[in-house]
Amino acid sequence: MNSTTVRNLLVRGMLAGLAAGVLALVVAYFLGEPNVDSAIGFEEAHAGHSHEGEAELVSRSLQSTAGLATGVLVYGVAFGGIAALAYCYALGRVGNFGPRATALLLSGCALLAVYVVPFLKYPANPPAVGNPDTIGKRTTLYVLMMVLSVLLAVGATILGKRLAPRIGTWYATVVSLAGFAVVIGIAFAILPVVNEVPEHFPAALLWRFRLSALATQITLWAGFGLLFGELAERLLRPRPVAAPGEVVSAGR
Repeated sequence: MNSTTVRNLLVRGMLAGLAAGVLALVVAYFLGEPNVDSAIGFEEAHAGHSHEGEAELVSRSLQSTAGLATGVLVYGVAFGGIAALAYCYALGRVGNFGPRATALLLSGCALLAVYVVPFLKYPANPPAVGNPDTIGKRTTLYVLMMVLSVLLAVGATILGKRLAPRIGTWYATVVSLAGFAVVIGIAFAILPVVNEVPEHFPAALLWRFRLSALATQITLWAGFGLLFGELAERLLRPRPVAAPGEVVSAGR
């Protein structure tokens, strides 16, 4: 793949990430923000007078609109660019898949490795959940889990490719997925558990917040896979242009 194609795919990946970010922003705003407001209300109700007189650096209305939009859209563009570069390497190397199928496969694997696996160990929490003194430790553990998940996913892919000529694609896939699951399970058992949910915090609210966070990520990566797959298909497999007076059949 030449540098021009890589550059064009990178641009399309960032555009697809931006568009997918807009879709994810809608989900985050309508599903996630009401739960954030409820969690903040719970925190304020149980904080008593300890926070009275504190200046609010950024208003809640700004956080839930411009702040949320900036975070989600920048995230979409950044990961769209990274995923596009990974796509350039993966195309033709992970199986006999076309541009669209490869984009969907890549986005699905990225969703699992980058978000779902770390989420299962260290799920997202709303305001009022978590000790401010341990935020550094919790962030480090989450990033460690994410990096480990991504590295193991890459390792499982390489293992599957090497085993395929010997035992067949099906068994190679099963072995590599089983190996990934076993090592991730060991990591889950070794890494410390973080449970800082305050007493009497509504379980339903915590559950809704985590589901909305998961729905936002699924929307982001599914949208990216579909949009980028279509853009990549049109770039890599352009439709033939009919000459004047010539009719191109639908089957060609």
